[in-house]
Amino acid sequence: MKNWKDVISHKTFRYIDHSNQELVYNVPNTALTSFAIDDALALSVGNNHTPPVMRLWVHPDTIVLGIPDARLPHIDKGVKLLADRGYHAVVRNSGGLAVALDDGVLNISLIIPGVKHISIHDCYEAMVSFIQFMLHDLTDSIEAFEIVGSYCPGDYDLSINGRKFAGISQRRVKDGAAIQIYLDVEGNSKERAALIRKFYDISKKGEPTKFDYPTVNPDVMGSLSELLHVHLTVDYMKKRAYQALDAFNDQLVVETEFSDKELADFQKRLKQMKKRNEQIAEMQ
Repeated sequence: MKNWKDVISHKTFRYIDHSNQELVYNVPNTALTSFAIDDALALSVGNNHTPPVMRLWVHPDTIVLGIPDARLPHIDKGVKLLADRGYHAVVRNSGGLAVALDDGVLNISLIIPGVKHISIHDCYEAMVSFIQFMLHDLTDSIEAFEIVGSYCPGDYDLSINGRKFAGISQRRVKDGAAIQIYLDVEGNSKERAALIRKFYDISKKGEPTKFDYPTVNPDVMGSLSELLHVHLTVDYMKKRAYQALDAFNDQLVVETEFSDKELADFQKRLKQMKKRNEQIAEMQ
């Protein structure tokens, strides 16, 4: 197992904050856009055209579905429920299942090169350790293991006292990887979880499925604000993310503009994401 600082520590890191922008690269800043951006950056980083990247992103009232979710027997009814509740549904290109995003959820992507020689588990462990470091003065109780009853459960669920506040996914593109985490910072976690539970209830209708979808229990989810008994905001957590990365890298370059090659890759990947989401888009 590699030391987490070996995985994400480089002399220079590129820092991109897309969390408050309505448009990025002349297109609406949606979750579809974010996944296409991370793909383009993974290609650029993997080819050593740019330093490794930390990117921050926030999307209001979005349910990000996993590829298996799109195969639910009554997915059309589930997506209509989400739309009726004011949520936009998208299918991502990385692993995992349904996740709820809104203005109280901060997403962090760490995009690193050389992953042909770094295991998937090492990358997950690096993100876990980075978040523990980022919050070390607030808590030493962050653990990583599957929280049964959470939405998008996995071995690298982050929790405090058995209640999940974050989940990690990973997307590998050639020799670059985007390690993506959502952090439930503030807001009503139980309402988010209850909506995902209702989505699965309606989308399955009790029918047997080959895939084992979670039975969501809102009581096992919580925001960092709730779990730490401290009022935290997304903006405050963004500052902590920047400071944590700055603490063990020689230089942070704040740069949001894409090179011509990155822009071309982004446009290609966005087209692919839209193609992937054609069926879901028609249901909304």
